[in-house]
Amino acid sequence: MNTLQKYIETHRNRFVEELFDLLRTPSISADSDYKPQIAKTAKQVASALEKIGCDHVQEIQTQGNPVVYADKIIDTKLPTVLVYGHYDVQPADPLDLWESEPFEPTIKNTLIHPEGAIFARGACDDKGQFFMHVKAIEYLITTNQLPCNIKFMVEGEEEIGSPSLEATIKEYKELFKNDVILISDTGMISNTQPSITTGLRGLSYVEVEVTGPNRDLHSGFYGGAVANPINILSKMIAELHDENNKITIPGFYDDVLELSETDREEMAKAPFDQQTYNKSIAISKEAGEKGYSTLERSSVRPTLDVNGIWGGYIGKGAKTVLPSKAYAKISMRLVANQDPDKITELFTRHFLSLAPESVTVKITPHHGGKAYLTPLDSIGYQAAHKAYSQTFKTPPIPQPSGGSIPIVSLFNDVFGSHTILMGFGLNTDAIHSPNEHFGLFNFFKGIETIPYFYQHFTELYKNS
Repeated sequence: MNTLQKYIETHRNRFVEELFDLLRTPSISADSDYKPQIAKTAKQVASALEKIGCDHVQEIQTQGNPVVYADKIIDTKLPTVLVYGHYDVQPADPLDLWESEPFEPTIKNTLIHPEGAIFARGACDDKGQFFMHVKAIEYLITTNQLPCNIKFMVEGEEEIGSPSLEATIKEYKELFKNDVILISDTGMISNTQPSITTGLRGLSYVEVEVTGPNRDLHSGFYGGAVANPINILSKMIAELHDENNKITIPGFYDDVLELSETDREEMAKAPFDQQTYNKSIAISKEAGEKGYSTLERSSVRPTLDVNGIWGGYIGKGAKTVLPSKAYAKISMRLVANQDPDKITELFTRHFLSLAPESVTVKITPHHGGKAYLTPLDSIGYQAAHKAYSQTFKTPPIPQPSGGSIPIVSLFNDVFGSHTILMGFGLNTDAIHSPNEHFGLFNFFKGIETIPYFYQHFTELYKNS
């Protein structure tokens, strides 16, 4: 057992208890009722960074929730790594599907995590993962082994699209200046086969509202004579895909970067079992765009999905109402070269064209972002590859992700530096869902691996 492993083992229980304190605060950014808890969490994060020995810690006030900044500058001639994370979390709904209280963290043994996993909202996304960096830096500062300069940027609006972050990083560009950005808000293949996320899909998110009559109507008196907005909306949504599950919006695929056969063959090398995948989410058969594998559909192909749909009467019992309005939230995951603003415009134009004259349609764009690809020849990626190889004893596989972190492409535009996505979660960790969890193995393996990234990055930087 080396010095780093001994330090982790010695402070193991304290690390978990400190994370538990962070997880107990329901920092839900989507609901303004949780503003006090957001403010409390920002202070908790700032306090944690002060305690590990960061020199400058501050809460930057924004138009929305605070951004916590901290740094440890040991030599301006050395490279600077900016660690990004977010302290806000998704709502815990539906509460009745949680097997334990979402904001009272508990450790349970599971088939995938026999050594235990922390169950709580935010355990993996992203409190548990950014807290790994806090503890890794604690070790490096405490043992006087920090090889480079460190900066932290921990925000409180990622789960709502980071609406205040662009203005903040542009205003404080010099403060956040860096040579590479390190993020742990993604996952890896398994606990025995690590992987590095090399790409993120972009996002266009809209909300649609279909209006028929000026009020809810009696379905007996008016049914059959007046357009039902729910029926109309359902038909419009159904027309957004063809029989091969291809998106029907004109121009939607014009800028899509198609994978070469070589790239597809490389992707297929990642360990994947379709039957296990189906069983893990209790489906009898996979679905998606014809001609592509499940791994391709969920990472390098664009998508369009309805995330929520509602209208009319949804209470107990029966109410024979013909609704005045129907609503849906729709997200489109985008791939390299697709522009979210252009896609939103294409969607709007096409969706409006699908509406009959008997209804009116309103489309409200929400947050979005561009796709991002990490160059495999960058010293940041090489440093991450060496770090994973060192602690897992097996080289990581480069793997594109189906998720979106819109601020990553923004970072690239503003700072001109690459982002390295060192995730330690698993696809089975139920992020954004009831019973979210994060394996203890993954938490501690992250703390063990991250210090090696700083070491290798500094060495490669000096030799570049």
